[in-house]
Amino acid sequence: MYKVKKIDGAAANAARERWDSIAKPLNGMGVFEEMIAGIAAVQGTADIDIKKRCVLVMCADNGVVAEGVSQTDARVTRIVTENFASGKSCVCAMARHAGADVIAVDVGVDADVRGAIDRKISRGTGNIRRERAMSVSDARRAVDTGIECVKELSSRGYKIIVTGEMGIGNTTTAAAVVCALTGADARSAAGRGAGLSSEGLERKIRVIDDALKLHRPDKNDVTDVLSKVGGYDIAALAGVFLGGAIYGVTIIIDGFISAAAALCAYRMCPECRDFMIASHISGEKASAAVLKELGKSAPINANMRVGEGTGGVMLLACLDSALAVYEEMATFEEINVERYKELK
Repeated sequence: MYKVKKIDGAAANAARERWDSIAKPLNGMGVFEEMIAGIAAVQGTADIDIKKRCVLVMCADNGVVAEGVSQTDARVTRIVTENFASGKSCVCAMARHAGADVIAVDVGVDADVRGAIDRKISRGTGNIRRERAMSVSDARRAVDTGIECVKELSSRGYKIIVTGEMGIGNTTTAAAVVCALTGADARSAAGRGAGLSSEGLERKIRVIDDALKLHRPDKNDVTDVLSKVGGYDIAALAGVFLGGAIYGVTIIIDGFISAAAALCAYRMCPECRDFMIASHISGEKASAAVLKELGKSAPINANMRVGEGTGGVMLLACLDSALAVYEEMATFEEINVERYKELK
């Protein structure tokens, strides 16, 4: 269905050879060695370049907030979306230090938003406990919007994109999507989000269960799942992951919501997994399980739950440090020391 770029195995092997040639223990930089090799495969060269970078934040409201699944109400979605545009959000502060641009896209905020890129499909989704989230055609439009955003950013020279999101209630929709795709039960997938009480968490679990029973999404049809229990932010981010494979850009998975979108993309086009790297295991319950399903290892395990792309920006700092070793450290040959050997 999607025509994706082919990764360059020779470039990845050249990167691995570079790692093995520098004067350090074999695999001494751990998961970062394979991440750099993976980026080399995407870029088609062992001389990788991730200087031009951004956080792409998809913003949308979720009708399920009416069921009391969040500590705050939907007004916060608009406020924080405008904060992205004015540089006042958490991820903006982090991104300034990481040399990353923050690009906020309104794909479904239930308000007029100042400063964000307007790609609004609808003013929020339906309440999934009582009605489907969106039409099938709107789900497809949201996915296509994410793909188009990557096309645009790639044409502007961005080499690596962190996925971010904003939408009160979206840990509920993300959990519902993960349950629909994997068969997990709501209790194992639903977490406390931005700070639910135990009573609130029980209510959230019931809402997810009710939504799944009402809509019976087809796990073999991602568009059906998104249209019934998803959100515009999740659907658009799924498109971002697909866009990475189509246009040859590395896409960083942020937290649980981003990972749910990555799982959607992977189910739609398995090849797109080669263009993803994981940043962190979030504080949400099912985060680690989704990354395992994707076959991805996340180097940061800090119980973060901000969202917005904050974990992905932290990974950029880690990648910069790893690249300093990769690019600047002397080789065994240069210091006249015999190479380490892989021992069995």
